[in-house]
Amino acid sequence: MSLKILFVIDGLGHGGAERSLAEMLPHFVRSGIKSTVAFFHRHQESLEGRLRAQGADLRFLPEQGVIRRIAALRRLIQMERPDVVHTALFESDVVGRLASIGQQTVVVSSLVNTPYDRIRLQNRDVSAVKLWAVRVIDGWTARCFTTHFHAVTEATKNAAVSELGLTPEHITVIARGRTDLMGPPDAERTRKARLKFGVKDSDEVIVTTGRQEYQKGQRFLLEAMGEIARRRPHAVLLVAGRKGRQSPILEETQQRLALDGRVRLLGHRDDVPELLAASDVFVFPSLYEGLGGSLIEAMAQGLPIVASRIPAIEEVVEEGQNALLVERASVAPLAEAITGLLADSKTARAFGRRSREIFEERFMLEKAASRMVAFYRAITAHHPAAITAGAMPERHCD
Repeated sequence: MSLKILFVIDGLGHGGAERSLAEMLPHFVRSGIKSTVAFFHRHQESLEGRLRAQGADLRFLPEQGVIRRIAALRRLIQMERPDVVHTALFESDVVGRLASIGQQTVVVSSLVNTPYDRIRLQNRDVSAVKLWAVRVIDGWTARCFTTHFHAVTEATKNAAVSELGLTPEHITVIARGRTDLMGPPDAERTRKARLKFGVKDSDEVIVTTGRQEYQKGQRFLLEAMGEIARRRPHAVLLVAGRKGRQSPILEETQQRLALDGRVRLLGHRDDVPELLAASDVFVFPSLYEGLGGSLIEAMAQGLPIVASRIPAIEEVVEEGQNALLVERASVAPLAEAITGLLADSKTARAFGRRSREIFEERFMLEKAASRMVAFYRAITAHHPAAITAGAMPERHCD
């Protein structure tokens, strides 16, 4: 049975949700799913050109304001008559849910982050009142106007149950996958990658990837580099990810600790797999996460991991087998874990081998895409009206 799915997403930048959708679309086509992607924002660094070149059916909705966007998307739903409207990220979740009211379609939202974690209130850019209001809107539209939910980890599922009042029966957990762009790691690829990024064979290369925002916790890693540089004179940190609100803090930290020769802020990169191939250790100091696509990419390249001890990351890695975990927002423990792996090449190599094994066992894109196709077929087996008839769990709208 062929299916027609309308994906609704805020934009087509290089975030995890956007990249996951872009990579899965060809697999959906091969499985008989006709996909249309609606989005509201254009970005300078975007996947849009790549997707159009692949023949993806993209619909840019430039209308400004929530009401106009709801109306524009509603017109598109009425014209396309999809079997499923699948939303991801806050704006597209709210607009997609409200635009689908009264339409003969299943409405699915992906739970891709834990955005209401209390640690966000430590960010001076976040208003507690605004965050509360966003949570209320998110929870109400989720409970009232969404048929089912897809969560990328048990951690995102549990957070949605706790913070949004969702019922576990309405949430299916399917982890994201990643394309294996370069295959298993090898010495020749590492040599070429190091040459490209200007790092010596004797350098101990630490890599982190992620946009320069509060969530990613990179400022704690830069603080830790002060101690790492003292203990490991050949250690170099490469930071890849587009600039954001934390960029001035990272640049100030780099200057204050005199790390100009030891830390390189690379900005957005289209060659992250090659950057990872040049690395000895991958560090992921996030303060909160839904899954952490960067972790999956690092494991595909067979890298040992140092990361924050938060529920989503604990699901992705195996502590003591391919990763060392430290408390989030820490500096000294982060430095200790990184220097420990750099000093113990035997453990680092064993961790790297296990990282690649975990990727092949759990996070190959083909496996994730197949699970998503099965998910879509299962949720469309019942017409939305069957919810009230008891064929699917009853929603609680309050």
